Amino acid sequence: MTGRRSRLWRWALLVWAVLVVVAGGLTLWLQDSTEPPGPYVWEQSSPTPSLSAAWPSACADVTPDEQGWGACLTVTSG
Repeated sequence: MTGRRSRLWRWALLVWAVLVVVAGGLTLWLQDSTEPPGPYVWEQSSPTPSLSAAWPSACADVTPDEQGWGACLTVTSG
């Protein structure tokens, strides 16, 4: 009876080891497939947002204060 039991434990251990190896390989394969291809690059963008063509003329008559700051509020309906 002990010979049969030890064979069963060896088979169970072998099946478990094969499952661990297959699951590990599958995990690595799926992890690699979710990464974006190629090297990582920074997104190219301009340092300041582009302003509309009407921006300079919208606040042309603002008088700056003592520190050189001026306030301009443009309200559009729409």
